Amino acid sequence: MRATGSIRLENLTLGYDRRPAVHHLTGVIEPGATLAVCGPNGAGKSTLLKGLAGLLAPLGGHIRRDGLSLRDIAYLPQCVDIDHAFPIDVLDFVATGAMRRIGLFGRVDHSERDRIAAAIAAVGLEGFEDRQLGTLSGGQMQRALFARILVEDGAVILLDEPFGAIDASTIDDLLTIVSRWREEGRTVVAVLHELELARRAFPQTLLLAREPIFWGDTREALSDGRLRDAHKMVEAFDREAQECLRDEDIHAS
Repeated sequence: MRATGSIRLENLTLGYDRRPAVHHLTGVIEPGATLAVCGPNGAGKSTLLKGLAGLLAPLGGHIRRDGLSLRDIAYLPQCVDIDHAFPIDVLDFVATGAMRRIGLFGRVDHSERDRIAAAIAAVGLEGFEDRQLGTLSGGQMQRALFARILVEDGAVILLDEPFGAIDASTIDDLLTIVSRWREEGRTVVAVLHELELARRAFPQTLLLAREPIFWGDTREALSDGRLRDAHKMVEAFDREAQECLRDEDIHAS
């Protein structure tokens, strides 16, 4: 499956409770792009991904999904956002990736069962189908999340910190899947803290610090000078936010 359309960001501002977390972002995610979103803590990276997934409405500007619908977008949240204690086994969890095609109460037919089995095999979880999510290690859980994304079969794939706190073997296996998506022409956007992984597997990078620092070639985006600029920008935003909060306290009193 090839991505059929671009995602255009037009002076985009995103945030929570009317407090912006991403400011004035303009750019185009072209069909088939493999894009890392990097930046310091508090830079708005996960907020941007939620906006792209349609989970967060813009405070200003626009997200144009040209030739795409939200059904074409598969979103993998941070592992900490998953309820590991929910009583579901790996097979049924991975099968939830089919819901957009078959509906909440749709029948999992032979072709869907084959797709689910192939996804579990692709991430190296054969033999784990009956294991409860709560018994999985961090790496195994991330493999299960990738398997669910494989079943979703999206043209656009959004990954929020997919390689955090997992072992090197799991990272290599999951990067193989990312490479496969790239070869298939899917659009992949991943929030990454691991800069070397961005340099290794993502040709393009958006360096974000509430505002865009650079969007383009990864080596250029992650130069020492631009990384310093990103940290300074986030620190400046944090100081400004603290001043605003103090002003609000004064006016409230």
